[in-house]
Amino acid sequence: MFAISIKQEQYQTYILSDQKAHSRIEVVPERGGIITHWRIQGQNILYLDEERFADPSLSIRGGIPILFPICGNLPGNTYTHDNQEYTLKQHGFARDLPWQVIDSSTEGVARLRLRLSSNAKTLAVYPFEFQLNFTYELQGNHLTLRQEYINQSDRVMPFSTGLHPYFWVADKTRLEFDLPASHSQDQNTQEIHPFDGTFDFDQEEIDVALRPVAAHQASMSNHRRNFKITLNYCDRYSTLVFWTVQGKDYACLEPWSAPRNALNTGENLLYLEPGQSCETHVTLSLSYL
Repeated sequence: MFAISIKQEQYQTYILSDQKAHSRIEVVPERGGIITHWRIQGQNILYLDEERFADPSLSIRGGIPILFPICGNLPGNTYTHDNQEYTLKQHGFARDLPWQVIDSSTEGVARLRLRLSSNAKTLAVYPFEFQLNFTYELQGNHLTLRQEYINQSDRVMPFSTGLHPYFWVADKTRLEFDLPASHSQDQNTQEIHPFDGTFDFDQEEIDVALRPVAAHQASMSNHRRNFKITLNYCDRYSTLVFWTVQGKDYACLEPWSAPRNALNTGENLLYLEPGQSCETHVTLSLSYL
């Protein structure tokens, strides 16, 4: 049985649940359309920094933030389009703006549909009129995020998109990875190294891009918690990013459509003609070891 309920705390929160599977997610539209919690059989799958979440002046660390129209940061937070320079902060603006709930359903799946449209604030930093429609679907141990991007401007719209899930991990040494890439690039030094499927968790921070991806599936097994998280993503995603910080109980495995600075370099950038749309999707699944 599927259900959707609403609770009002600091922010209005939509709770989607599959009662048979004892799984649920919580979505906060006005805080960037973010999924803040995903619980299965009472276990928290996602990490959330509650103090940062409560402060609207801070970006959220936790849940599943939405990255648009860039992934990562730009040198000096700037890019140039049509000989004009614009300032755009890390990961873009979709994760900071309020989204509108436009539809929900409990027929065969718990489903919530959200929308973000361009406005004066977005046009000042990204000169394109757009509409984003995101649909969250919960069924059993599977969470699917379907995304639609619509160019409503009169010129070609370039963008990249991604998701930034924070998985709750207390002991990173018990993680095992199956990631479809043979090389990794350090996001700080830009050095490229062969990737053997392991990470050195003695480092203060790990921030690497794994690309190009050779398959549309990646997984992270947590042997302390005895489950595996598998990401299935469509072919528009060219890059996986792994990020974690020492002393923090999270590990992020992020599907990106393009690497950092794509608005300047054009690398793997997505382009939409006026009036055109495109769709992407990512499914997160939990299975027990």
